[in-house]
Amino acid sequence: MTLVRIASSRNHGRMDIRQLAKHLGLSIGTVSRALNDRKDVSPATRERVIAAARTHGYIPNQSGRTLRSGRTGTIGFMLTLENDSAIHGDPFFMALLEGLQSGLGEHDLDLVVLLARKGEDGLTFLRRHVSRGTVDGWVLSGTQQDDARIAFLLERGIPFIALGRTATARDYAWIDLDFEGVVAEAMGLFTQAGHRRIGLVAPPVSINNSQIVLAGYRAALERAGLPFDPVLVHHGETDESDGEETARALMALADPPTALLLMGETAPVGAYRALRSIGLEPGRDVAVIGLRDSPACRALSPDLTCFTLTLGDLGLALAKGVVARLPGRAAEDEPLVQQLWRMSLRAGRSHVTAS
Repeated sequence: MTLVRIASSRNHGRMDIRQLAKHLGLSIGTVSRALNDRKDVSPATRERVIAAARTHGYIPNQSGRTLRSGRTGTIGFMLTLENDSAIHGDPFFMALLEGLQSGLGEHDLDLVVLLARKGEDGLTFLRRHVSRGTVDGWVLSGTQQDDARIAFLLERGIPFIALGRTATARDYAWIDLDFEGVVAEAMGLFTQAGHRRIGLVAPPVSINNSQIVLAGYRAALERAGLPFDPVLVHHGETDESDGEETARALMALADPPTALLLMGETAPVGAYRALRSIGLEPGRDVAVIGLRDSPACRALSPDLTCFTLTLGDLGLALAKGVVARLPGRAAEDEPLVQQLWRMSLRAGRSHVTAS
């Protein structure tokens, strides 16, 4: 297990609680109760203590605070190297985590990124850290269609939000990319242009969004009156290497596709390379649409048609969602966050072929 802590900036010349109390002319107990929002401290005193703490850079000793409250002041982001491997060097998660930490920082919380070892069972990993009390709440990524982590956290009343949906019928907080909208819009561009053979590169079948993508793909074919051909569908890592290998294999079919929908961060880079290696030009001989406007894909020529989203805003929304589940912060009548995060089409020239 690898742990990466992303913390807000700290003032290393800060006061301790004794110095702060002396500065204010108050007892250490009063200052402590004010900082912990205890009701036996007047609002005026609380505001005075908080203002002084900010001015002089006072930060409570986290070790002592954890022992007293049972809370760590941190939220864990569980990153599964296998299921999230589609990033492959792309700064998807770095931009997301920046927004997440920014949102948590507004509540004096820090973010801890916890990396599960490749091949390690996600539930086992989660059990270990829950038993240790590593963090106060969780952000889960790489959600599986049948994800045992969800039931585990729900049964124990542990606060969390998932970046992605699962097939579970139980209510929980989640935010997911609008894969239904992405596939419908991309397939609409292809079918309206007259494409009848459309190749699909999707994530592994165990990943929930892979099932969503496949269902949307089949629905779009049905709307266009086109048959579903399983040989045109590939489930894999959707990285650059996978995009290259799959594009080459699809184009070697007796009846190859005239269009490719690549639902991976860097798969289009490999697909462009594969097409050109066999004498085909993206955007002229084969139409191509990618998932996201990632830095790796921005250098492609012709410009890749793909989808955009603001990762920082998504991170802020995840922070808000998980903070709302923490003890003492959630209102009883506040609904769980369950949101599809819209992605907007960025029309390049890769989806427009000569035919």
